[in-house]
Amino acid sequence: QVQLVQSGGGLVQPGGSLTLSCAASGFTLGDYAIGWFRQAPGKEREGVSCISSIDGSTYDADSVKGRFTISRDKAKNTVYLQMNSLKPEDTAVYYCASGGPYGATCSADYYGRAYWGKGALVTVSS
Repeated sequence: QVQLVQSGGGLVQPGGSLTLSCAASGFTLGDYAIGWFRQAPGKEREGVSCISSIDGSTYDADSVKGRFTISRDKAKNTVYLQMNSLKPEDTAVYYCASGGPYGATCSADYYGRAYWGKGALVTVSS
């Protein structure tokens, strides 16, 4: 069965850190591009960080550059999103996606035919 199982998320204070995990089953993550997306209440789903399967290049949204890092553990078939220096505006439901596209484009539309995790709520608040 093909699926992406997310873990992590929760409540963290501003300036804190959190790591999200996304484990794939039924396919090899490295064969496809991988992306992390988020959706805040009343807003569209936006690309946060993505990795191309073509050349390994990464894309980070301007809002998270220098704070978030996407990485992949091939042995565990798992992708991570390390989030540091979290801000209240990072509060959102975070999703991982893969199994569809190959390039570094990091938009929800580009991942329209991909598999998606169920999402993990990240709340940044004091």
